Amino acid sequence: MPWVSTPHERPARFDVGVVGAGRVGAVLGAALARAGHVVTGVSAVSEQSLERAATLLPGVPVKPIPDVVAGAHLVVLAVPDDALADLVAGLSATGTFTPGQLVLHTSGAHGISVFEAAADSDIVPLAIHPAMTFTGTSLDLERLHDCCFGVTTVDLARPLAEALVIEMGGDPVWIAEEDRVTYHAALAHGSNHLVTLVAQSMQLLGEAGVEDPARVLEPLLSAALANTLQRGDAALTGPVARGDAGTVAGHVALLRKVAPDIRPTYLALARATAQRALLSGRLRASDADPLLELLAHEEDQP
Repeated sequence: MPWVSTPHERPARFDVGVVGAGRVGAVLGAALARAGHVVTGVSAVSEQSLERAATLLPGVPVKPIPDVVAGAHLVVLAVPDDALADLVAGLSATGTFTPGQLVLHTSGAHGISVFEAAADSDIVPLAIHPAMTFTGTSLDLERLHDCCFGVTTVDLARPLAEALVIEMGGDPVWIAEEDRVTYHAALAHGSNHLVTLVAQSMQLLGEAGVEDPARVLEPLLSAALANTLQRGDAALTGPVARGDAGTVAGHVALLRKVAPDIRPTYLALARATAQRALLSGRLRASDADPLLELLAHEEDQP
């Protein structure tokens, strides 16, 4: 195997099999094809995945999973997190993997320990997770250029894994095996919960009669995100950071009436915000105490 030592040394051209033409698998297959590799097969079942395969991987035959894997130099397993271990075990038990085969999964939650069932197959395990939300369209191919990939593999394969990421247009970030769950929890907490938070804010603006909530929120949220990425907790502003318990009490009372489904989220985030502001020195203890007492009391209320 021609392991590479620098990003400028391109890995050998591989025959690639893509298992799962979901939003991630189809896009990464297309990115690898754009880099000069040959996608020899893809698995797809649903109407949506078949359409993605046809659009992003034109001319690539749709095959059963064992046929996609057999003969490929590089196998991309782009399946749901909870299905990955069973898939690896099944492919190993049936002798589908071949010795020396590169097997890459795209799960953020798993490192290479998920390949333990295939230890006797002598594969080269790669965990390469793109830290991006995918649409499953050609738009994602350009967005890969701004995307970091969490990379975990055996030491010998690290240069190759990083080179593959660079070929797809991404930026490799090394994640140790023992830190993989922490890495994924950070991404899920930041991105998935952000969607919930913003959607709830838009809901409240709608309750206030605002016709275009996104237009109101976009400049505010963009500035808050940029400031936080640059300054961390020092970017915090607002009533919680000021210890303004009266304003927070007004918010909570309002939410009880017009949006009771949002109230628990507000209380939980207000408490977490107050604690971070207190620990970072943004909020004085004398101002934090009445605010935390208010939040504790409200959290006890049905």
